[in-house]
Amino acid sequence: MPELLEDKEKDDPVDDSMEDSNIQSSVNFSVFNHPMKDWEIVAIPIFAIIVAELLLYMGKLEAGILLHVMIPLGIAISTMWMRESNVTFSLEALAMLPILRLVNISMPVFVPTMLYLYVFIYFPLIIPVYFIVRHQKISLKELGFTLDHLYLYIPIAVVVGYMIGYGEHSIIHAGSLIPDTSALSIFKLSFVMLFFVGLVEELIFRSLLQTRLETAFGMTKGLLITSLLFGIMHSGYGQAYELLMTGLAGLLMGYMFQKTRSLPFIAISHGLVNVFLFGLIPLLGTGLGLF
Repeated sequence: MPELLEDKEKDDPVDDSMEDSNIQSSVNFSVFNHPMKDWEIVAIPIFAIIVAELLLYMGKLEAGILLHVMIPLGIAISTMWMRESNVTFSLEALAMLPILRLVNISMPVFVPTMLYLYVFIYFPLIIPVYFIVRHQKISLKELGFTLDHLYLYIPIAVVVGYMIGYGEHSIIHAGSLIPDTSALSIFKLSFVMLFFVGLVEELIFRSLLQTRLETAFGMTKGLLITSLLFGIMHSGYGQAYELLMTGLAGLLMGYMFQKTRSLPFIAISHGLVNVFLFGLIPLLGTGLGLF
């Protein structure tokens, strides 16, 4: 879900049996002569990202931005001493979250319509995503680019999109990003939310981050941690209930991705959340003009 701050080795999905926190690190990395386990290494930037977002939530913009700048720098430096592994792949995926936040904050408002601003925020993120995918040699199938059973998933995506959109609307009462419900306005909103916001965010959170954290922590913990990060990355709204709502939304969509491994399904669901939240519900009401 879009949110702006003002002024401001490829393995198959693992099962829960791999959630052994006593396994020593596969990258031979240690701190103060303490050999670190895989989960300990990956947990460091996760904790830092959460702290950075909490600083932004509390209005400490400069401190939050500084920490977000330091996270990808720290990841880049630390991976120089690590051999390529699922841990380094997880760290590369985690580095996308500070980049997402920094692009969000630093993007100047130079277009009159807020809707188009999301294009300028999310389109540049395709570049680092591309390089991560190429470096980790992730196939389209592993990313979830499949149309299998999509015709069955679309009705589910509509229902999920409306339910989450309705829930978020009751919390943040977002205004509409389009002036009316004409076919052209709805098309513009849908195009931006589906192909920029929904697709890019789900590429980052589900195709890259969740799959890597599943490898590092196991299926269940990987899903829960990704959902936590998805929720905390909406700190810019400044409402605790919104963090909880988006965290639960991330949990639901992450679970759907685990079961289907269909990126189009999850991207459509995410995009439709925003279509309802930032267009149809504000203009037509929660009943969408039907009741």
